[in-house]
Amino acid sequence: MNISIFDSTLRDGAQAEGISFSVNDKLEIVRALDGLGVHYIEAGNPASNPKELEFFRRAEELTLGGAKLCAFGSTRRKGIAAQQDANCAALLEANTAAVSVFGKSSLLHVAEILKTTPEENLAMIEDSCRFFAGHGRETVFDAEHFFDGYALDPAYALASLEAAARGGAEVLCLCDTNGGTFPWTVEEVTRTVCGRFPGLCVGIHAHNDSDTATAASLAAVRAGARQVQGTLLGFGERAGNASLCGIIPNLQLKLGYACLAPEQMEQLTSVALHVASIANVTVRRNTPFVGESAFAHKAGMHADGVLKNSASFEQIDPAAVGNRRRFLVSEFAGKAAVLRRVQKLYPAVGAQSPAVAQIVAALKEKEFQGYSYEGADASFDLLIRKAIEEPPSYFDLVSYKVLDELSRDNERNATATLKLCVRDEMKITAAEGEGPVHALDVALRKALTDFYPVLRTVRLLDYKVRIMESTAGTGTKVRVLITSGDSETQWTTVGVSTDIIEATWEALVDAIVYKLLENEGG
Repeated sequence: MNISIFDSTLRDGAQAEGISFSVNDKLEIVRALDGLGVHYIEAGNPASNPKELEFFRRAEELTLGGAKLCAFGSTRRKGIAAQQDANCAALLEANTAAVSVFGKSSLLHVAEILKTTPEENLAMIEDSCRFFAGHGRETVFDAEHFFDGYALDPAYALASLEAAARGGAEVLCLCDTNGGTFPWTVEEVTRTVCGRFPGLCVGIHAHNDSDTATAASLAAVRAGARQVQGTLLGFGERAGNASLCGIIPNLQLKLGYACLAPEQMEQLTSVALHVASIANVTVRRNTPFVGESAFAHKAGMHADGVLKNSASFEQIDPAAVGNRRRFLVSEFAGKAAVLRRVQKLYPAVGAQSPAVAQIVAALKEKEFQGYSYEGADASFDLLIRKAIEEPPSYFDLVSYKVLDELSRDNERNATATLKLCVRDEMKITAAEGEGPVHALDVALRKALTDFYPVLRTVRLLDYKVRIMESTAGTGTKVRVLITSGDSETQWTTVGVSTDIIEATWEALVDAIVYKLLENEGG
């Protein structure tokens, strides 16, 4: 059974707090989603602002492999024909293969928001759908507030769908706009709708205000829905939308529905990271299926079980979604987990190798000093490399100086000056930043990018500081964790010192060296 995947990252996702896409951002995300294999890409409302109009103009030049672009907008206004409505005209002028039209399915919204009659609202829905269908557009009707409207007056909610169907809508999408409907109610109501409209595709559009959007979407498919709407990573207004990164693997890998080609499913993690990078957000480590910790094992018993039979502690093969299995090294990890990590880099190293014992001893000593590698895989990989073979010396620090000034009028100025030896050449750089850490990061990249151009793609995604012993006051050690990334992957490094700048420097250097090693010197 095929399920149509409808991604609304560029429309609903753009309504999330802190998310803002440029036209180029949107075009790049369209390419990424098309490559992933989603069927519909809802790209925005062309009537909302000039940036959206510019996007749709440039989108006409794209050559897509299979995805259909979809413009989004409301039904016509009350009291006028669709042919006279400026919003309807803008949707048509977007020249997309599909159009998503939303209309009211709740009498509460008809009376309180639209301030019109129930009959006029139904006429608005039917007239608008007929307008777009008559112009050859595949028409998706988004029944806004459908489940709340159904709870208030089932007959009227169903009448809104009937109006859309009479107008020629090909998809009737049931929206849990407020995100408050429980999955079992979604399943029951969706089954009723599917029985009422056997010749049409029924869709589900769930919001996550009750933390049940994924469950509600799966329940709707169980009841007969054949289109699932959501955003790739679940971000959207308020608590967000249903996450397609959770829904797609559940449907295809566990329930047997066809959503993506297997080779496209294997791109899910990399595409999720790429879209997150464009959106300037970090994928939560514990995000199911695509998060860095989704297949991470810390307890020695769990790691041992996975090594013997992966199904013992994993629901699917991580490779099926393009992710990877990780064994976290900590006081809970045994020698087997450390060996597994070593053999990822050096397959020929055996359990009896002196290097393994050396690495285990180094791990214990580092953790005694305050380091923690369970969330800093990149730094641990460097520790392994140093035990087996000395990594290349890409650069050497001669000195750094960081100044953080605060004037009497509350103006701040942070600068960092670096002196490095790079390929036998002395390099001196200086940079300003929002603070001393930012200034140091900018100066380091500035010094190295001419020598190693690949570093231009790297950016700092997250920066965390933890106080190690609060009883020592301001003289305590601090642990700095830095997550860096590019458009394809991300990695975390660690530094420890009583000096926060020194700890930061250590983590920054590890991040740069790790990237250069992965790219054979940049």
